[in-house]
Amino acid sequence: MAQNKMANIHPNAKVAESAVVEAFATVEEDVVIGEGTWIGPNAVVMNGARIGKNCKVFPGAVVSAEPQDLKYQGEESIVTIGDNTTIRECVTVNKGTSDRMETKIGNNCLLMAYVHVAHDTFIGDNVIVAVGVALAGHMDIEDYVIIEGMAGAQQFVKIGAHSFIAAYSQIRKNVPPFIKCAREPLSYTGVNTIGLRRRGWDDEAIREIENIYRTLYVHNKNILNALNQIEEEYPDSPHKRKIVDFIKNSENGIVKRP
Repeated sequence: MAQNKMANIHPNAKVAESAVVEAFATVEEDVVIGEGTWIGPNAVVMNGARIGKNCKVFPGAVVSAEPQDLKYQGEESIVTIGDNTTIRECVTVNKGTSDRMETKIGNNCLLMAYVHVAHDTFIGDNVIVAVGVALAGHMDIEDYVIIEGMAGAQQFVKIGAHSFIAAYSQIRKNVPPFIKCAREPLSYTGVNTIGLRRRGWDDEAIREIENIYRTLYVHNKNILNALNQIEEEYPDSPHKRKIVDFIKNSENGIVKRP
């Protein structure tokens, strides 16, 4: 381990040999840091942190602080961060409570400066969260989501895979997969076609997704009727199933059309 003499690393912390901990960083006792991970100056990695391989934790970040939840009773919970994830300056990631006992961030994620990830929130792989976004507790954010800067989300919201959320958005309802959202109140503004093409989705699949959402948001005012029509008229496919199942399981409702 490349340990700077001015770093504060507990002797019982499990820090990989190839990890680097810079000056004035703090690593507490119940911490695991994987191969090739860099902990920048003045970063704080607290008890319960489980950080994967080849991650970067920039100065001023705090990983695995106690949750900001008055119901927290000191239960031993954790923060899990996957491989190749970057946590920029002054990001805060709070560990879980008795609800899930864990806050989780996947592989290949980028959390830009000043992002807050609250307790019991699960973030998938390849997610980008831009500067100043505040994610409340108990959220589920699926793979390949992009949230632009200064957005805020309330507790228990779910954000579907490959969705894109505009800057300064207030996220109060679930966001189905594959779509773009903007405006206030947050509303459906189309399918995230550009993002899907960048990730190698073919035109036929994208057209089907567009048609499904046209049925849902343009041709119908009643979600149940729209789901029945989608089930009857569109051939079964992984993306159709993902959309339908997400909406059926959205007890708190989904974003509407403007």
